[in-house]
Order: sequence, then structure tokens, then C-alpha cells
Amino acid sequence: MIRHTETNSHKQFYIATANLLNLANPNRIYYDNAPAYDNKSYDKKVQGITELLAKAHADIIAVQEVWDSQALEAVAVSLGFKPEHVVIPLASNDPNSSYTQGKGAQKTPAVGIISRFEQLETTLLEEIAPKAVIDIPDVGPYQRFNRPPLVLRVNAFGQPITIITAHLKSKRAFFLRDKDGNLLEDMDDPNIRVRAKLRSLCMRAAEAASIRMSIIDRLQHTREPLILLGDMNDVTGSVTTQLMTETGEVNYDKSMRDVALFDAARVQARYGWMKDVAYTHIYQGIPEVIDQLFVSEEFLPDSKFALGQVERVDYFNDHLKWDYADRVTDHGIIRAKIKLHD
Repeated sequence: MIRHTETNSHKQFYIATANLLNLANPNRIYYDNAPAYDNKSYDKKVQGITELLAKAHADIIAVQEVWDSQALEAVAVSLGFKPEHVVIPLASNDPNSSYTQGKGAQKTPAVGIISRFEQLETTLLEEIAPKAVIDIPDVGPYQRFNRPPLVLRVNAFGQPITIITAHLKSKRAFFLRDKDGNLLEDMDDPNIRVRAKLRSLCMRAAEAASIRMSIIDRLQHTREPLILLGDMNDVTGSVTTQLMTETGEVNYDKSMRDVALFDAARVQARYGWMKDVAYTHIYQGIPEVIDQLFVSEEFLPDSKFALGQVERVDYFNDHLKWDYADRVTDHGIIRAKIKLHD
């Protein structure tokens, strides 16, 4: 596959996000209630994901729901990257990994980033920021991310850019279980179900608030751009998503542009021709955008601090119309083309 190189006359790159729906090594159990991939199904999974991502021909790919770094490296190599372009600490198959001891992700999948650009910094957001910690009903203080976001700072054509990918807590009801995983509540009781969904919302809100605080730390009074992308498990205008971005605050306080984030699909140079067909997930038969990509002020064309702009945003979602058994992932891919000023 032919890839972009830094010898291009234009300083531009593509960045995408994709939930890979439990990408794992063959013959390993990742969930107790899910069958392991045999070699044939693993090869089909890797090939199918490669074919989907190849259409985006992205230079930076944020991924979610990965259990093993080796499986992600197989996809990356098939796309024309090198194994060292893969950053996914919490799914490492390296025996020397202090996080995994080489066993890959445990209990829950990890997020990662594939990037052809030089890596300047890698950080995991493991602890919820103290000011974002809240008590979850019947659980107690929520102090650690379930799936820690990954921060990767890269050098894109001489411009440092911070990339944050996240996979927030889902809307799925969080029922109480004992240490062996046995249910402690009646899932059929409608009042308990509401309380279980409230727990999930509180968890997602705490995660969103903590990510927001990390973003503010990196953006306040700086001119280095930042991109936040991933599976946010709620729509762009939701309270939890807006908690991370604070886009609306700019309408009341222009100084907020310094730390706000902006939906790439709404600030793209060619906005309008894609907005009616945008969706990345189908939930209970309803298409919605829960995989999102946000940029900082430095990529706004009307900003005096602009270092570039979002040329266009594309959604790759045709595979979501296939029969479920034929899908290698149940999420669409969102990709942005970003052009840096010369």
C-alpha cells in the first residue's frame, strides 16, 4: 500500500478513529462468555479490519477495543506501517511490559494509536482527576478509568500535536455483582435497571470531566494543537461529550476558544455535503454518531492562532448495513483531513 511521506509538497495528513470490536490474538480467551478466535476467524478479522481501514489511508489511527498488541501490529503492517508505529501499552504482548507482563489486555480491552509520525510523548490517563471524582450509587468513589485514555504527542512535519484517544463508559446498565461476577440485583426490576443506568452515566461523566481537566492543562495559554477522538459512547451534543469539549461556552465567552474543542465535522472547509449521511453506529435500529473527532482552536480557519485547518471529514459506514455476522466491527470509521500552513 502506498503511504504519504514527509516529502510531500503539502503538509497534510489524515487522522481517523475506529472501534475494532474485540481485536485479539487467536486462541486466547478475552471474555469468559466469548469464544476465542481460531486461526481462520482471526485471519478473517485482521483482513476485514485491514480492508476497512485501508479505505481511510490515514497517517494516524486511534483504535478502541483491542486486546493484543500483536493483533494490532498485524493490522498496522498490512496497512503499510511498522510495528513500532503502534502504541498500545495496556494491550502489550511484550513480556517486559510492567502493565501486562505480555498477556495483553485483561478484563477490558484497551485503546491505542497507530502513527507514522515521530512519537514525542506517551502518557496514560489512569487516575480520575481528584476534582472529577464522584460517588457512584451503591459503589462509592470512582477514582480510576475503566479504559484509560491514551495521550500521544507527535511531530507532524515539524509541528508538535497532542492526540488523545478515549473509549468512555457505555450506556449499558451497570448492575452490582459479587467478586465472582455473580449478579446481586434483579435485572428485570425496572427501577433497579434505571439505577444501574444511572451508575453508568455517573461513570461516563466522571471520565469525561477528568479528560476535560487534562485537556485544559495542555491547552491553556499555549498554541500547540490538540485532537481528541475515539468512541465517546454518546452523541456529539450529549452532556458528557460537551463536558469534554465545552464548545458551547465559546458563544458566551470568546476567551474560551483557548481551551475549547470543536467538532471537526462542523468546522471542516467543505462542511455541508456530508452532514446528512453521518453516522458511526446503529443502536436499536437508530443511526447515531458516537465516534467523534474534535480539534482545538489552532485548526479553526477563522482563528488568528490557526496553524492549519480541517479540510474535510469523511465517514466510512457502509459495512454497518451488512448482516451482523459479516461485520468485523459494529462501528463506522471517522476520518479528518488536516492541512497545516506552510
